[in-house]
Amino acid sequence: MTSNADRWERFLDPDVVRPSLFMATMFVTTFEILQDCIVDRIRDFYINGFDQTGLIVGPDYQKNVASRSRSILYASLDWLKEYEVINDHDLETFEQLKKIRNQLAHQLFDVVTGQVESDHQAQFEVLFELLRKIEVWWVINVELATNPDYDNQEIDKEGIVPGAILSLQMLIQVATGNTELLEAWRKERVSRGTDA
Repeated sequence: MTSNADRWERFLDPDVVRPSLFMATMFVTTFEILQDCIVDRIRDFYINGFDQTGLIVGPDYQKNVASRSRSILYASLDWLKEYEVINDHDLETFEQLKKIRNQLAHQLFDVVTGQVESDHQAQFEVLFELLRKIEVWWVINVELATNPDYDNQEIDKEGIVPGAILSLQMLIQVATGNTELLEAWRKERVSRGTDA
């Protein structure tokens, strides 16, 4: 059991709180990206045009996806399972990750200050890999499969870095103080002579 003095020591130490807060917020952020990926990728797959109000999601979306559950998230997970993007183990993993995300969202102060135990740091890589698995499936089975430039080409699945993963990697680098991306961007901007 942690003493009150130990909790205050942890709470007041920036070297303890800063990385703990960073990992907690990265976990929540990555989980939100995962949920968006699960729902949005499928919905976008069923878009069949647009009008003055925006994108038009075709009627097949309601029939093939939304009708599976009252929750569009769980309807989408079921669709992913049917198409073997994910399996039962992935669904169990998702539920565990969701519990951690909810704990962080509702008890962030207590987790960051060490008053409540959380498994978020150990499970971050699991969360990242589930997101990567789903995103890579879309790249291989939709984006590349429908692009004639990749016909009859062998695809290196491990070498694929989907946009969501690249964005997260960049965010982690920047948030941890790495300035290499900023410097590269500045050099490119100067070389192009643009101020945009």
